[in-house]
Amino acid sequence: MRVKLFNKIILSVILGVSIVNYVYAIDDKTTSETLSASIPVDEINSFAKVYAIAQSYYVESVSDKKMIKGAISGMLTNLDPHSSYLDKDDFRQLNEMTAGSFAGLGIEVSREKDDGIKVVAPIDGTPAYKAGIKSGDLIIKIDNTPVSKLSLNEAIKKMRGAVGSKVAVTISRKGELKPLAFSVVRAMISVKSIKYTMLAPNYAYIRITNFQADTTENLIIALKKLASQNQNLKGLVLDLRDDPGGLLQGAVGVAGAFLPTNSMVVYTAGRAANSNQKFYAKPEDYATSKLKTDILAEVPHLFKTIPMVVLVNQGTASASEIVSGALQDYKRAKIIGTTSFGKGSVQTVIPLSEDTAVKLTTALYYTPNGRSIQAKGIKPDVIVKSEYSDIYDSWDLSEANLDNHLGNPTNNTVQVTKDKDNTPVISPPKQISTQEEINAKMKRQKLKQPTVVKEDVAIVDLDTDFQLQWALNILEGKPLPAQNKSHK
Repeated sequence: MRVKLFNKIILSVILGVSIVNYVYAIDDKTTSETLSASIPVDEINSFAKVYAIAQSYYVESVSDKKMIKGAISGMLTNLDPHSSYLDKDDFRQLNEMTAGSFAGLGIEVSREKDDGIKVVAPIDGTPAYKAGIKSGDLIIKIDNTPVSKLSLNEAIKKMRGAVGSKVAVTISRKGELKPLAFSVVRAMISVKSIKYTMLAPNYAYIRITNFQADTTENLIIALKKLASQNQNLKGLVLDLRDDPGGLLQGAVGVAGAFLPTNSMVVYTAGRAANSNQKFYAKPEDYATSKLKTDILAEVPHLFKTIPMVVLVNQGTASASEIVSGALQDYKRAKIIGTTSFGKGSVQTVIPLSEDTAVKLTTALYYTPNGRSIQAKGIKPDVIVKSEYSDIYDSWDLSEANLDNHLGNPTNNTVQVTKDKDNTPVISPPKQISTQEEINAKMKRQKLKQPTVVKEDVAIVDLDTDFQLQWALNILEGKPLPAQNKSHK
């Protein structure tokens, strides 16, 4: 019997770098037939011997369940950073993420080489964000337990818990001599993924915090409101900074809102035939529920043509890289900021029982022009550094820095070296490098924030956001600063 595809969905690991997924069902007969044809007898015998030795001589008695679970987890996590075994809690949490709500802190994390857990990005408006946890922070303890003793999934579990309960998180931050201690109150995280406002007369701004089941619909609502309130729109900034990704359908829908009808947004390629698929800007590929109409047809026509700038940074990952890559390939938008995270692999969730599963990397995704984002990311058309770039650069926040990451399949193509790269680079006049400077800037920003805001209204500050300033400058047609030819 063949593997049966029963749904095309995306699941988002909110405390882990977001992933693009399909769900498959495999029956026992299929599994048995596959195994009988490929069992490595010698290796299995060695495994059985090690298992027996551990059961007989380990200092404490260990249950069979714990031993087997550990063996499966080790086998999968040794493959790449995104493959793993999902026990009952993991599988339940993964399914919860589909709805866009979960109980936790609201941070995206990945395993770091030195046994720390690195924060990829805090999610806007969540307890972690409000507490001051930042992209690039290294979590070293959770409730006084060193994370070096925990797997990534175990660390995630410790950070989750009952709504209203507290978790102590100890963080190492670049530029700080001592670890920073945070006490964060867990909350039910229900993130509004689309926020919008006007940057300046006739220039609109939309921020996507992550890609959920309702992101495409909420984007269209925002576009309609912006068009009705501003008849003379001349440009749009789409901010995908620190957007860790989420639903593949959301990425297809968002890109499709700005591209011609039925444009191909992304395709996937892997060993299995059903891993090779193309996704277009049409309902069957972007809808998360059965839609009777093509809601992308409701997008005001001006958003198909007005100038666009997309902002990206090191925290831009997965689904948000799909959007920026597609808009870049079609030359629909100018991408500015810093190189994105580089998470370009597809994970398949294969149920083992009603409440356990295997999450396995089965394919890579590619932009419409055939570029693989894996371990390379999306390189901006104009590099615009932030005031924090020196800090972020020192952390090397990217997929390429994760243990056992998959390489980029197109690395054999000719690459332009940095010293010969003509990409413009714009840097702020001063870098923030000390905790005092960070605290001072955060204090200034908090003073400017209103006490009550609508959840779909974006809060922006052109005075302090250097990258956003240049996004608007580029839309307004202002010239780029003269480049230092010696810059590398």
